Amino acid sequence: MDTLSSRGRTVRVAVTALGAVLLLLGTLRGLDDDFPFGPFRMYSTAPGPDADAPDTRLEGVDVTGRTIELTEANSGLRRAEIEGQQQAYVDNPSRLQQVAVAYADRTPGAPPLATVRIVIRWEEIEDSRPVGKSHDEVIAGWTVTG
Repeated sequence: MDTLSSRGRTVRVAVTALGAVLLLLGTLRGLDDDFPFGPFRMYSTAPGPDADAPDTRLEGVDVTGRTIELTEANSGLRRAEIEGQQQAYVDNPSRLQQVAVAYADRTPGAPPLATVRIVIRWEEIEDSRPVGKSHDEVIAGWTVTG
């Protein structure tokens, strides 16, 4: 068969039109969660030329007082997972206890964590260039009680 039937053409036009409508609606009213029909704003927006740049990290303090950067290797959690749920951790810092449990599971010989916190290092920017200064902000923290 060399040509499409009328029904085949109708179906293809309808599917194409539906895709175009979803893309238009996603662009006008969508959120990142609507991807691939939403705008995926993390790649379509940028901070101002003098806005500080955030660098989020997860860190723990063990029972000996040593500060440890918590990474995928020692906790099983990627930075993106923490950033993606950042507001939930801010709203309910006790969720960070799960991070301490994950760290203990991954590093059985290490001293247990007494504190887990999410820290944002704000790199200072002027005229779209780093100025070599930064400051840290703890946005959520959990400490062992008892």
